[in-house]
Amino acid sequence: GTIYSIEFKDENNVLLFIESHSPINTPKRYRNEFGQLLEHSPFCERDIKTPTFVDPVDEKGEFLIKVKKENQLWDFVYATHPFDVVGWDGYFYPYKFNIKNFEPITGRIHQPPPVHQNFEAHNFVVCSFVARMYDYHPQAIPAPYNHSNIDSDEVLFYTEGDFMSRNHIDLMDFTLHPGGIVHGPHPGAMERSIGKKFTEEYAVMVDPFRPFQITEEAMKVEDPSYKTSWLESEDHSLHDRSQE
Repeated sequence: GTIYSIEFKDENNVLLFIESHSPINTPKRYRNEFGQLLEHSPFCERDIKTPTFVDPVDEKGEFLIKVKKENQLWDFVYATHPFDVVGWDGYFYPYKFNIKNFEPITGRIHQPPPVHQNFEAHNFVVCSFVARMYDYHPQAIPAPYNHSNIDSDEVLFYTEGDFMSRNHIDLMDFTLHPGGIVHGPHPGAMERSIGKKFTEEYAVMVDPFRPFQITEEAMKVEDPSYKTSWLESEDHSLHDRSQE
């Protein structure tokens, strides 16, 4: 692993961690044989920001380092500060990519979810829904069609804006649609989308190729009405978050 630190401008942050046992790469269809991103890729090397190197921290003492191995955290105590390096060799280093630099691929009719893909690993992909123009065919319906993911589950994390195909979705909500189960826009979402030209939504989607395992902590915050929220005859407003 690479030791690094992240500095935030303020404390108003929400973090979504995605861990992988394999390298996380850019999609193969956007790369040439040398690994460079091609011109039709929705982002390129200029959008990838590398770390700003700072002077070494030359300190001695006891510095606790936690190393994750086989889903366990192991404590190591260093006699010198871990940031005592003067540089690094090779091309392995942390980087950042601002999703607002992602140039969405749009079309006259609805584009399938792979156009939103940013990264891929051996058993999952990461996609991002960003501000974009809707389908511009005169008879296009911007809302996505009903579909079933045979090869993967579908997890969405809503971060900014108004997600057009869902009712009563708040920021920082998660939705899980298991593979093989048909899902699509909420009642009324398709009709509301007609005539809309643009969206300001931002959401991260993770599609794992093995079924998600739900933790006990996740079950504690489940909205039980979501699974029946496609039934028009019932009240499926989300629970009152003011009581949390």
